[in-house]
Amino acid sequence: MLSSQAPNRALRLSLRARHFSTSRPVAAVSPYRSANPATKSQKKVEKREQSTAAATQAAHSSPARTVPSPAFNRSVKEDVQPLQAFRQPEMDHSFVGMNGGQIFHEMMLRHGVKHVFGYPGGAILPVFDAIYNSEAFDFILPRHEQGAGHMAEGYARACGKPGVVLVTSGPGATNVITPMQDALMDGTPMVVFCGQVPTTAIGSDAFQEADVIGISRACTKWNVMVKNIAELPRRINEAFEIATSGRPGPVLVDLPKDVTGAMLNRPIPMSSTLPTHPSAASLAAKDLSRKQLDSAISRTADLINMAKKPVIYCGAGILGHPDGPQLLKELSEKAQIPVTTTLQGLGAYDELDPKALHMLGMHGSAFANMSMQEADLILALGARFDDRITGHVPRFAP
Repeated sequence: MLSSQAPNRALRLSLRARHFSTSRPVAAVSPYRSANPATKSQKKVEKREQSTAAATQAAHSSPARTVPSPAFNRSVKEDVQPLQAFRQPEMDHSFVGMNGGQIFHEMMLRHGVKHVFGYPGGAILPVFDAIYNSEAFDFILPRHEQGAGHMAEGYARACGKPGVVLVTSGPGATNVITPMQDALMDGTPMVVFCGQVPTTAIGSDAFQEADVIGISRACTKWNVMVKNIAELPRRINEAFEIATSGRPGPVLVDLPKDVTGAMLNRPIPMSSTLPTHPSAASLAAKDLSRKQLDSAISRTADLINMAKKPVIYCGAGILGHPDGPQLLKELSEKAQIPVTTTLQGLGAYDELDPKALHMLGMHGSAFANMSMQEADLILALGARFDDRITGHVPRFAP
């Protein structure tokens, strides 16, 4: 029974078995595909053929360069100038081997400084050591840093040169704040050099440390901290230029002790060590302003000739020029115009002259203020209309 069923079962299993063919199976084709699709290999062949054709065309073309646009055509080749080789800036070797204090001394000599006002201290000792035995200029020692600042103010007003102040860090620098504010309001040139703790100790509440740059920002035209000895000459030149240019005023240079005590071991550009001179742009601007000034002077002369009660109102700006008082006197005598001055302008005009109206303003003379109120032409020279002069502006010189 079992033996008769075994062949039948084997037959059924053989019919279910998978048949393998040695021929390549037909790939299924998507109904959405084109009839003759290009394979990747065919695309690569087409790209290679196209590139080969372009190269063949370039090989058979003329080797001559195509003619550029007319803007680039030059009939005369001599007009084309070759590029200039880069030139290294001229270097100054005179400061090599000097420390910061000695560089300070040399820069003072280059700027023609004859007097220095100040008070010594630990943070500024490298500078004092360099100038201690110097015969180039005199050092004036007051009893307080504030006195040094006011002395420098008076010196600047008397001779027209910027007053130089040299103080230490912390309280030494803060004691000069009042003179700097005074110089800023009066337009007095002054250069203040103050010591500072080493750069590595800034911000650590070191002994006699103070943020002098932040404190003096509102009472100076410009202030800076020198953090590298190589930039010390350039900063000193900038300080003197800013203090004396435009409307004069005070500047402050903060000198950390590690900078003034360091040694310069490499040359620096010559342009940074020489006192600055007016550039071509500034000279051109002065020429333009001079032309505008000439036209303004002509118009002012016409107004003076038409005026019946003119008054000259002058301030400290007259004293800022060496010939200012003399020119003011010539103008007053030639035009027969009375002169009144501000508090800072006292001395610009002879007070004993018959045309002198003396000082005006809140604490001025009555006839000086009355002349301003009744004048039909006010010629302001080197003065600003301060509130101590004008008082209630709508009622001033109606």
